[in-house]
Amino acid sequence: MLTKSQARFFFVAGTLLFTGVFLLLTIDTVRKVPNQTHQQNLTEAVNRGKEIWDKNNCMGCHTILGEGAYYAPELTKVMERRGKDWIKIFLKDPQAMYPGERKMINYHFNDQQIDDLIAFFDWIGKMDLNGFPAKPNLQVAPGAASNTSVTTDTALLALQPATFKNVCSACHSVSGAGGNVGPALDTVGRKFDEAYLHKWIKDPQSVKADTKMPKLPLSDGDVDALVVYLGTLK
Repeated sequence: MLTKSQARFFFVAGTLLFTGVFLLLTIDTVRKVPNQTHQQNLTEAVNRGKEIWDKNNCMGCHTILGEGAYYAPELTKVMERRGKDWIKIFLKDPQAMYPGERKMINYHFNDQQIDDLIAFFDWIGKMDLNGFPAKPNLQVAPGAASNTSVTTDTALLALQPATFKNVCSACHSVSGAGGNVGPALDTVGRKFDEAYLHKWIKDPQSVKADTKMPKLPLSDGDVDALVVYLGTLK
């Protein structure tokens, strides 16, 4: 059994020891922050984007760096998932992207504000966050096809127009490269003719009212390029 003086000694010594450890770990963390956040890449555009994020209470619906609400998607790695062009189109008019479904308010951001938000997302996404957020461990159901099982055809991917690479590939894949939100498009040119593809890309809801495919604000040139490319996928 410890005497009162011994108990007091262990209490004081333990408190001082662990307080010292806590302070050393705190100092070490603070010293690493500039390198891990790439502080040198902070620009006026990034700062303006952060101000827009705060002013519009985006954390009331979204999370970023693990902080915020869980009503809408986590945005720490949104640039990696979606890319600049997709985000720009979406922020311009969320409702146009997903008619009748998207709950996100149209804030009517101008081009400068959208570019500033993208700069902010880009800076956040390039931080060294020690593996956060973790990559989802997706399980493929037995018998289901997996996009990642397809051997990537680099020659075919090289033919993709910029709009497909920067926007469409966020949801669709070709030769195993791209997203898996929408169907793979490896044989779409065999299934549909150019007239159908043109109408579908221009206004998906006019073909199928309940489709999840968003109506993208694409130019006629973008649509024509996509139709030509998709027609080669047979």
